[in-house]
Amino acid sequence: MTKIYLAGPDVFAPDPQALGTRKKALCAQHGLDGVFPMGLVALDTSRAKRDQGLQIFDVMERALSDCDAMIVNLTPFHGPSVDVGTAVEIGFMRAQNKPIFAYSNSDDHFADRVSRFWQGDVTQRENGALQGADGMEIEAFDMCDNLMVHGSVERSTGVLVTRDVPPGAVYDDLTAFEACVAQAAAWLAERAGG
Repeated sequence: MTKIYLAGPDVFAPDPQALGTRKKALCAQHGLDGVFPMGLVALDTSRAKRDQGLQIFDVMERALSDCDAMIVNLTPFHGPSVDVGTAVEIGFMRAQNKPIFAYSNSDDHFADRVSRFWQGDVTQRENGALQGADGMEIEAFDMCDNLMVHGSVERSTGVLVTRDVPPGAVYDDLTAFEACVAQAAAWLAERAGG
């Protein structure tokens, strides 16, 4: 059975184990072995916080290496973009040339979310590019997130499911996740010859 790493900010949910259990069950229904990061580490709380963080890093890196593919939650987290740790995991899997499938519970383009982040305090440069209140250009390529994140998925499998959900269900609604799992299972089966 294909081991598929379930990346995203889900480990920060109020009840991450329950969410992970739901996601793993949906993967199993499609013949995939979902590997949810929460619970993979027997954290040694007697160690300093920094050492605990590095312990988690080491275990996650091994888990990513042991998995055959990844399904990544690109739903914006603590701002207009993907969780930064998740972005690192995407790069790790891309560097290993492992299939990356993605979903997001936001159907907006990245530039639209960044503009909302600045609460409309956006100006246009002479060259037509938008710029935020910090004076920095807002990346606008009609993509789900930063071009390196979105591009990693596009160039890997092209499977990227987006869906708008009510604000209170942004991290709980698994409709887009389930659609992504189904597409991932089909993509993997096709390449395995059946």
